[in-house]
Amino acid sequence: MSARHPRLVAAHPDQVEALRLDVTDPTAIDDAVRDVVTRHGRIDVLVNNAGRTHVGAVEETTDEELRALFDLHVFGPTAMVRAVLPHLRERRTGAIVQMSSMGGQMSFAGFGAYSATKFALEGLSEALADEVREFGIKVLIVEPGAFRTSLFQTGRAGISADSGLYPAVGATRAAVTDADGSQPGDPDKAAAVILAALQAEQTPLRLPVGEDGVSAVLAHLDQVREDVVAWEKQTRATAFDA
Repeated sequence: MSARHPRLVAAHPDQVEALRLDVTDPTAIDDAVRDVVTRHGRIDVLVNNAGRTHVGAVEETTDEELRALFDLHVFGPTAMVRAVLPHLRERRTGAIVQMSSMGGQMSFAGFGAYSATKFALEGLSEALADEVREFGIKVLIVEPGAFRTSLFQTGRAGISADSGLYPAVGATRAAVTDADGSQPGDPDKAAAVILAALQAEQTPLRLPVGEDGVSAVLAHLDQVREDVVAWEKQTRATAFDA
């Protein structure tokens, strides 16, 4: 449990309750959701926020490291959705917030494993949004840039072995270490934007957050469009001849 949670509970003792939960444990998830519904009668919003970063070259990231990251960022949130969704669907209202990353739309050296999990989460969430829309349930994918949380803390960040073969990965590793505690994003301001998006009549599917996050996602989308358009004539002309 992070330091932020005790302060939040202390500030709102009649509104906030902190429960420990390992989202990689399906049995614990089912028990926790059942307990919350039994005691409070309803669940309005699920925010899948559990996560950690990981830095390592694709070649140097082990299967064990990759699977552990997928357990946390993909299988865990999916199990949470399965546990909560029947309660939202029964009431035909509610929201599911999937905390992705700007790395859920683009990636770079050292973040292959991390981005792979966020890409997977976003693909799953896009389908989920299409499935639950008719039940009045919103799905919001949040794509933050660098915010001042515990994500980059040495004890939380996953680090693959470094052979020194990939200087770009080394630069990313150093950037993550150096950025801890000095990220420009204010988590409280991000939370306010997320809440506003959920309350909007037209909630977006994706919400990049932070100056760096918005800029990176927009630049990536421009690059994708440029690549597609550059080869558009050839790639369209791939049907069988009439």
